[in-house]
Amino acid sequence: MKYGTSISTALSFDEAVERAKAALKEQGFGVLCEIDVAKTMREKIGAEMESYVILGACNPQLAYQALQHEPELGLLLPCNVVVAKRGDHTEVMAIDAEAMLGVTGNAQLHPVAADVNKRMRDALAAIDTARV
Repeated sequence: MKYGTSISTALSFDEAVERAKAALKEQGFGVLCEIDVAKTMREKIGAEMESYVILGACNPQLAYQALQHEPELGLLLPCNVVVAKRGDHTEVMAIDAEAMLGVTGNAQLHPVAADVNKRMRDALAAIDTARV
């Protein structure tokens, strides 16, 4: 994946969502929004798909630092984490902040993006207790 990182786990979908939220919290992120994509697709267009949730995560300190260097950065926030059911396993994916913030061309964002990526990798590792 060019713009994110992921793990596959034998955890149930619901358990993976809960562990993702807890792991993000341990890394200083709050979940600002939770979008149930499968439910939305079912309600809006009658399409069925496996469970798929987008968690909009934000670490306020890191977001503030980044916004000081790039005020328009709100267009790229929050950092998304996806939990998706894939047959007999669940995949948890996190955005690659360096790839995402790289579109700005602002080198001052590199340290913040690297910190976000480290924290996201650590969060995924904490979820990854039942890896497939």
